[in-house]
Amino acid sequence: MGRKRDPTQVVKSGPGKKAKKQQPPTFPGLLTEDKTETKKLSSRQKKRLKNREEKRQKFLSMKKEKEESYQKLKAMKKSKQVEESKENKSNNNNRKRKISKQESSEEEEDEDDAELEDESEEDGINEEAESSDEEEVESSDEDPQGYTDDNKLWLKPSKRKMDEDVSESEEEDENDSDDDGDDDNMDDEFDSDEDEEDEDENEDMLPIEKAAKKLNKKQEKDRKLAEAELQTNISEMEKYTLPSGQEIEKESQQPPDLQLILQRIKEVQHVLGDFKGRREPDRTRQDYLDQLIKDLCAYYSYNEFLMEKLVQLFPHEISEFLEANEVQRPVTIRTNTLKTRRRDLAQALINRGVNLDPIGKWSKVGLVVYDSQVPLGATPEYLAGHYIIQGGSSFLPVMALAPQENERILDMSSAPGGKTTHIASLMKNTGVIFANDANKDRAKAIVGNVHRMGITNTVICNYDGRKFPSVMHGFDRVLLDAPCSGTGVIAKDTEVKMNKDEKDIQRCSHLQRELLLAAIDCCDAKSSTGGYIVYSTCSILVDENESVIEYALNKRNVKLVPTGLDFGKEGYVNFERHRFHPNMKLTRRFYPHTHNLDGFFVAKLKKFSNKIPGAEEKTRVATEMADSVNVAEDVKKEVAVKGENQSGEEPVKDNKDTAPGKKDNKKKGSSKWNKKDTAKKTFKPGKFKKFKNNDGKSKQKKKPKSKN
Repeated sequence: MGRKRDPTQVVKSGPGKKAKKQQPPTFPGLLTEDKTETKKLSSRQKKRLKNREEKRQKFLSMKKEKEESYQKLKAMKKSKQVEESKENKSNNNNRKRKISKQESSEEEEDEDDAELEDESEEDGINEEAESSDEEEVESSDEDPQGYTDDNKLWLKPSKRKMDEDVSESEEEDENDSDDDGDDDNMDDEFDSDEDEEDEDENEDMLPIEKAAKKLNKKQEKDRKLAEAELQTNISEMEKYTLPSGQEIEKESQQPPDLQLILQRIKEVQHVLGDFKGRREPDRTRQDYLDQLIKDLCAYYSYNEFLMEKLVQLFPHEISEFLEANEVQRPVTIRTNTLKTRRRDLAQALINRGVNLDPIGKWSKVGLVVYDSQVPLGATPEYLAGHYIIQGGSSFLPVMALAPQENERILDMSSAPGGKTTHIASLMKNTGVIFANDANKDRAKAIVGNVHRMGITNTVICNYDGRKFPSVMHGFDRVLLDAPCSGTGVIAKDTEVKMNKDEKDIQRCSHLQRELLLAAIDCCDAKSSTGGYIVYSTCSILVDENESVIEYALNKRNVKLVPTGLDFGKEGYVNFERHRFHPNMKLTRRFYPHTHNLDGFFVAKLKKFSNKIPGAEEKTRVATEMADSVNVAEDVKKEVAVKGENQSGEEPVKDNKDTAPGKKDNKKKGSSKWNKKDTAKKTFKPGKFKKFKNNDGKSKQKKKPKSKN
């Protein structure tokens, strides 16, 4: 019936399925890494490895030579010691001295042996150290040959050796640069390997190589310092002499030598930098300034009046300003935020072959264009009104104005419409904008840009800005980009260099003052959100900027406020003989050579009262003068009447025959021809009426009726 189970013999059961350990996974042959295979090296890595092996072999050979020379020195010392010991046996005193010398030489030799052992351990050379039981050898006075650790403090490598090391390093760099073309497509792993190899190479450098590199750097630094000191010494010793009258006449008869003129400009500027120490004893500052202005006019083609103004503005950086005016400013465009975003516009233009970048952190809508394969004024984006070509400096007045939604804003001189469309985009097509320009032809450009950019809140008008307050007033904010001499945009219009004189500047300044007063009168001081006026010009002259603002501060109830612009230079508070309001530093100036923008001036004013200072006094004086004139006329009439009564003569009456067919319905003394009207009459231009009664109503003669 089967075999019985022996309870004493228990068979151990193996682990179950769940208890079995999972074996390590197996991967396909392609994924497994063969550790036996060596990593393939690039051509550059192979060359580096070869160079390292060659250097190591050289190092080992040098070590062997050093050891051999060391052994020779020891043998020579030993032989000398034996000879001297035989000769000096008789003299005990000398022997004692030699014993002391031997002890000192023994210590030096022990130190040498220890240093050699350290070098052999560092460089991987395992050599047996010599036994410390060597016979004592007397040290000789001769210096050891070769470069060892004993003489490293006083022995420097020769110049020839340094030059050879430098040439070897240059050859290695050239080889590396030649191999770069083969390894352009390497992965990041190879790049990291090469960096590690460079570090290893620096670590494997010999001490003499490291010392040579340090020495080269120090010598180069000393050479540069010596050259700089030599130049300063020469400049301090030499004093520039201005050309005499004969030399100037000789130059005027010959064609101008631009290199000579440029060198003279630099030398005169150098003298003016330290006038007290570098000037000629018999020359004044004005002599140097006159020569500088003449040379600048000849080199950059300016007239003397404008050059004098510019030298007064930029006494130390006149050359930088004039050089900046010879270069065109970069082309900039402004994104129309009513239709697109700057990021989308930039991507669309990049796809069309336009190389551009954001204009700066100060603007969120500007883009600067470096080059373009398509004309910027004919792209589909331009025609659709996604952007407008506008100078970067023209963004600044609108940013200072900071228009708010649902406001009434006046752009007094708005052509061609760049600032007007910028204001509309900031207002999101709300409120009302009045774009005015005195030139009717230029106003057509405003219409075109407004339609293309999708502006719907703008009214375009054509009035003289000086008379605009009589047309309309009560605006929340007013922008006045006044017409000017254009001294800030010489790069665009080079005719300014020769055409502008003192009369032109005075004419522009007078017009700007009238326009600014009219702009202030158009603004409403009681506006809940505004009451601001922004004045800007594309000129850098003080006569057109700070002087005009100072005039407005004296004539109207306004004050200067911050423009809100984070960059730009402050306006002048003191300039030459002028002393302006202390708050003039709140205005901002922009220059081509410092900000890479067109020369510009921006000022922001706040109107705090609608009353005109001195207007009430003027009206009171005018009324008093009119009353006095009327009284004098009445007195004359009374005197004339009294004189007639005293003479007893009756006044002569005009007896004119009436025309036939007319009724003689005139009564004695009631003729309107003889009647004297003493009432004061005021006549308005364009509304003159010949006949008026006391009531102010005109009467017309009735036509005679024909008798039938």
